[in-house]
Amino acid sequence: MSTLTASPETPETAPAAPARPAYRVTGRRVLASEWAKLWSLRSTWITLGLGLLFLVAFGIIAASHYKSNLDSGRHLDRDFATSTAVSLSLFGTNFAQLALGVLGVLVTAGEYSTGMIRSTLAAVPRRLPVLWSKAAVYGLVALLVATPGAFVALLVGSRIVSGTPAAMGLGHAGVVRSLLGAGLYLGLVGVIGTALGALLRSVAGGISVLVAALMLVPGLVSLLPTSWQGDIDPYLPSHAGESIFALTHDSTTLSPSAGLLVFLAWTALALAGAAYRLLRSDV
Repeated sequence: MSTLTASPETPETAPAAPARPAYRVTGRRVLASEWAKLWSLRSTWITLGLGLLFLVAFGIIAASHYKSNLDSGRHLDRDFATSTAVSLSLFGTNFAQLALGVLGVLVTAGEYSTGMIRSTLAAVPRRLPVLWSKAAVYGLVALLVATPGAFVALLVGSRIVSGTPAAMGLGHAGVVRSLLGAGLYLGLVGVIGTALGALLRSVAGGISVLVAALMLVPGLVSLLPTSWQGDIDPYLPSHAGESIFALTHDSTTLSPSAGLLVFLAWTALALAGAAYRLLRSDV
């Protein structure tokens, strides 16, 4: 009986595995990834909603308080006496910046706390595109939420204060610029939040520094000698940011363009610190 043997010169070959598509890391794909991650979190929807609510609700409350005091004949506070519909409607900016800034910290520091940052940087080994994409995506989202909120707050607030010295509408000089400036300021606050989260890699630490920079430091500077305050105060992040959307200016405040440049410098400084640590430190 004979047996058939395979010739060594013609070895049996295994079936070829299907070819896998080759994926390249591109800027567009990194942006799409960060966009998907941002909207997959419940905290994104909640915090953006709170930021919008603060911006509109506190503006309406300020306008209603002004109107009620004026109608009752009560003496207006110094801050309210010179108010306009714009300043009253944008009163909620100080509260909205906290919500939007805190979410910016969570966008980056949250990945460090959960360990997801390791998977992110394994997929994007060059690292810096991750930071730029997070900042760009969330900054744009914060801008698109805050700008319509500012317009809604003014439209409602202007109706409330109609017929008073504070009455003002979209047709008045500088009003649209102020509303767009408020949206831009809040969008940049979101970018600063993402940078602080990446720099400190701690949700609590990032939020603490954000609150200190925007709210506590101006109060501490007010304790300095008056001659020093005039040289420091206008260049603080919060005061430079306020000058972007302020309707009127005086010798103690920056112009809108100068305020924007100063605030952009603070934003760039925060991003530079985050980029340096991202490149130099392990995750």
